[in-house]
This record gives sequence, C-alpha cells and structure tokens, in this order.
Amino acid sequence: MTREIDAVEAREILDNRLEPTLRVTVRTEDGTAGQADVPRGRSRGVHEAVDLRDGGDRYRGKGVKTAVRNVEERIEPALVGHSVTDQAGIDALLRELDGTPDGSNLGGNSLTGVSLAALKAGAKSHDLPLYRYLGGPAATTIPIPLVDLIEGGELGASGLPFQEHQIVPTGADSFGDAIRMCAEVYYELGDELAESHGESALSVGDEGGYTPATMTDPRDAFDSILDAVRACGYEDVFELGIDAAATHFHDPDDGTYRLADGTYTRGELLEFYAELEETYPLVSIEDPLEEDDFEGFATLSDRLDAQIVGDDLFVTNDERLRKGIDIGAGDALLCKINQVGTVSEAIEAVETARENGYAIQVSERSGQTADTWLAEVAVGLRAAQIKTGTTRSERTEQYNRLLEIEAECDGGYAAWPR
Repeated sequence: MTREIDAVEAREILDNRLEPTLRVTVRTEDGTAGQADVPRGRSRGVHEAVDLRDGGDRYRGKGVKTAVRNVEERIEPALVGHSVTDQAGIDALLRELDGTPDGSNLGGNSLTGVSLAALKAGAKSHDLPLYRYLGGPAATTIPIPLVDLIEGGELGASGLPFQEHQIVPTGADSFGDAIRMCAEVYYELGDELAESHGESALSVGDEGGYTPATMTDPRDAFDSILDAVRACGYEDVFELGIDAAATHFHDPDDGTYRLADGTYTRGELLEFYAELEETYPLVSIEDPLEEDDFEGFATLSDRLDAQIVGDDLFVTNDERLRKGIDIGAGDALLCKINQVGTVSEAIEAVETARENGYAIQVSERSGQTADTWLAEVAVGLRAAQIKTGTTRSERTEQYNRLLEIEAECDGGYAAWPR
C-alpha cells in the first residue's frame, strides 16, 4: 500500500455560527483520504497563529478563499510525494513554507487544516481510529468533561463577565455516567432559570450554555448551578470551573479589570478568586488574568488549590509554556491545535506540560463543525480533561464519539488531578 500524498484539496465551508472556515482533504495515491475541518475562536489571544481571512464585503470580510488558494497552490505542490505517515516531517515542511512565527503568510488556519487532514489520512492508511494512531495502545482513558452551563463574556448575551461557568463531574464512575448526569443538571438548571429569570434565559450562547441577560454576578451563576445539582441529588459528583477569559474585560490603559459591580485592580481580582474558592467547590480557573500576566498567574497558582489553566497565556505554544513553567505560572495547559498551527507543535506543548506535571485540557473553539477529531485527539493525547461546550450539535457530536470510544476500548474514566 502506497502512503505518499497525491493531492491536497481545500474548500470553504460554514461553521456553527454560519461563518466560513476551511475543510481540507489529503489524499494518497491509493485513494486513502483524510478530511478535517478547522475551528475558529471568537475569543482569541493576540499570541495565537493568524486566522487568515479575505477581507472585503463578502461574508463581511470573513471569507477564507485566500486560505483555500494557499492550500491548493502553495502547499499541495510541496507535499505531493511526501509520506502521509511522516507527521513531524509534514508539519516541519508546512512551517518552512510559511516562514513566519505566527502563520501569517499561509494562514494558521491553512496550516492547521492540512496538518489535521494528514493526521487523519495517516490513521486511515494504517486502518486505525485516529485516537489509536495518535496515542498508541496507551490511549484508552476517556477525559473528564468540563461542561459550560452558563455563558457570558464574548460567548453569550448575558450580563456576566466570565465566559464559562462549568460543572466538572469529578465524582462520576464513567464517561457515560458523567454525560448523563451533566445532561440532567442542564435540564434542571433550565427549568430553574426560566422560573427565576424568565423564558429568555433559555437562549443559549456560542457553545450551548444558557445566557440569562439579567444575571451579572458569577456567584449568582454558581448558586443557580449548585441548586440544580442539589435538586438532582448529585452533590458528590460535581465540582465547578470557570473560564474567565480575563483579557476581554481587562483595561490595558490602567491595568484594571471591569466587572459588573465595578473596577478591580489585579490584587482585588485575585482576592475575588480566592473568595470564590473559599465559598464554592471550585477546582478549575481558566485565564483568570490578562494574557501576558505570567507573574499574576504564578501568584494565583501558589495561593489557590484550584488548577489554573493557561489558554490565552500559553496559546498551546511550547516556548510560552516553558516560560510559565519556569516561574510557576499556572498548572494546566489548554490545548487548541489551531492556536499554534500544527499537530506536531501541539504535541510538543502537551509533552512539555506532561513532563512538568501540568494537567492537559483539550479544548474546542466557539466556531466548530460536526467534525469529531477533537474527541479523538483528546483521547490520543491522553488528556485527562476535555472542554467542548454543551448542547449544540457540533458539541454533542464530540460527546457521542467519546461514548463510542469508551465502548471500543473500555479503558476507564480519567481522574481529576489533586
């Protein structure tokens, strides 16, 4: 069986927000094909790989025809004849072709699409599921889902400054049980929010969480979630998490943070997080401070028991992660392949995180498609955590694939780091 790349194709498709994104297909000479859709984040850090858009009037400038041409006219000629199973070589060549640190020449979305499509083609050439091809025989454990029940910030039209208010089923015995109980809490929370905040609270954000417009305090979100947990009888199962995405309510001019009840200095915001941890079963805080505040992340990591997750801080970039490790900033890596550009670069950051005792949380983007490579990659990278939203179909497809993988490999449910 030949495993040399014969063609690399791209097309413009639509994500869950009706916005354009890339679908890339890598084919080998014997007809084996790997196809991957590229997600797009609305809440993006400045250090991420460039998401190349066309500009102009078409799709209000969000078209990706330029990225499509880059794949077919500039990347395909360089990859034809290359072994599809040489992932590191493919990704190195992509980086060489682009020639920039941020993917701004060919587009980070072009690099990500080709890299993922090659990975999927490589798996098919070996007749293996993607998670097994990526992770080998050890890839058997299903990650703990962090499920976003109430949205704010850039993701939802609520009055909440934090992007995600999550439940974390750390006490479940299996992934199947975890998702079932998450769903039951979601139903109950919807009933309670409709009664307390009106039917409009049942509108959902980009990732399927509720968006009560009259709710402005994260503590109210936590209280509502815990009421639903108690009503379901699952107090021993669930703990809580936040994606603060603090860069988006940070004022760079004076260094303060704007929350609904006023303006906070960095020190005051740190105190606020400490009070949240004292009051609630809070086990995870993502991006609690702006994206370049390594020292603030280190201070909070030292002070709190909750894991401190670096998303905009690390952007799945090995160099930024190592900087954080050196000063103790954070203790968990959020892994988003399209933040850094290629599969190999994401793997490099994941391995650095693992070697240094950092937890690994594989994450979706707010702009997703039904492509389930995210679920496969989470298991293949042996990540103990996954964040993929709540109820929209592009989110539930990830959960459905994880349920299938759980049945296929019977490898158990991940443990929460303590």
